Amino acid sequence: MQKFKAIKYIRLSYTDDKNVESNSVSNQRKLIDDFLSKHPEIEGVTEKVDDGYSGVLFDRPAFSEMMELVKNGTINCVIVKDLSRLGREYIETGRYLRKIFPAYGVRFIAINDDLDTLTQSADEITVSIKNIINEEYARDISVKTRTALDIKRRSGDFVGAFTVYGYLKTGDKHKSLVIDPFAANVVRDIFRKRLNGSSAFHIAEELNRSGILSPLAYKRSNGLPYAKGGYADKEECKWSATTIIRILSDEIYTGTMVQGKQSTPHFKLKERELKPSSEWVRVENTHEAIIDKADFDLVQRLKRLDTRTAPQSDKVYLFSGVLICGCCGGRMTRKTNRYKDKEYFYYFCPAGKKGGCSSTSMIKESDLTECVRTSLKAHINSVTSLNSIINGVSRERINRELVNEYKGYIKSNEEQLLRVEKI
Repeated sequence: MQKFKAIKYIRLSYTDDKNVESNSVSNQRKLIDDFLSKHPEIEGVTEKVDDGYSGVLFDRPAFSEMMELVKNGTINCVIVKDLSRLGREYIETGRYLRKIFPAYGVRFIAINDDLDTLTQSADEITVSIKNIINEEYARDISVKTRTALDIKRRSGDFVGAFTVYGYLKTGDKHKSLVIDPFAANVVRDIFRKRLNGSSAFHIAEELNRSGILSPLAYKRSNGLPYAKGGYADKEECKWSATTIIRILSDEIYTGTMVQGKQSTPHFKLKERELKPSSEWVRVENTHEAIIDKADFDLVQRLKRLDTRTAPQSDKVYLFSGVLICGCCGGRMTRKTNRYKDKEYFYYFCPAGKKGGCSSTSMIKESDLTECVRTSLKAHINSVTSLNSIINGVSRERINRELVNEYKGYIKSNEEQLLRVEKI
């Protein structure tokens, strides 16, 4: 009698109903062990488990390990609870049953479906129909899951697996966000520094120099969930300009829940595609804001400005990225004219008639500077007229509010200091 060396393959999808005990890992294992006890010609050599992987895709880690054992001849029998555990994609599942397993001389057994390729062919109509039904089940689950998640997003519930830096998930039924005091203070400092003129690179350097943990390192040290793989696998995860820009661009800090930025075009595909911003789901006032909406909008305006330095220069010109042509809406360009060893600076629209702009005039930089200076003087005069109102505000009240605010900062920093010392 031929002796078969079998592998017990177990799969549990994240979409499976966890209340159905028959689909659990332990129950699948027990079912296969009972089957092996009744078939002495089959020896259970090893076991592979894919817990939390969809049957539509076949690039599962344990499944790949199983196929390596098949290819090197370590095993010649695969046992599963039923066909859906092997896979729910009709074409690929059929390819393994009809081509790959027979090519390697592998016996395949699906216990609940009463399928054993040693005694019957996998080409039977019954097997094909079951594979089609399994795929339709996966399609139906995908549609229901997408619909349920979309309803939750539009209701303002947080459906993500990992929160952004500065927030924590609530534990109630309607998932929302609550402020993480220490991280929120860091986010406020990042926005404050940007509004004060610091670049993203300079902010990142300053945070690293101050010993502030990056978002990923902070989540690790506090036992919070974070995405695995890629950058997350690096030992040293420091602040970078990219991280700063991502924080400065995230509207969620204004109290607006923004979700549905990515999606998969088909339930059989794993790769996610970025959706246009017009299709994102935005729900305002779902959680407490960390950043004032006006400050957030101002930072976005600063991002759109041209803050590059001129060639062989270490400073940004006063009106760089600010001047807009009143005719075509394009950005105006700075030009230098030299006459008798003197330099004169002008701004003009580079589009010209070829670009559909009828404006041909050039504006002196000195005239623009004088215009801005005059406007500032008028604004300062308006502000100084408020002195009488400001003087009427109780200094004791102001001091009391400031003391309470900074006490909170001190407490958060002391807690972080203790964590850092412990590390």
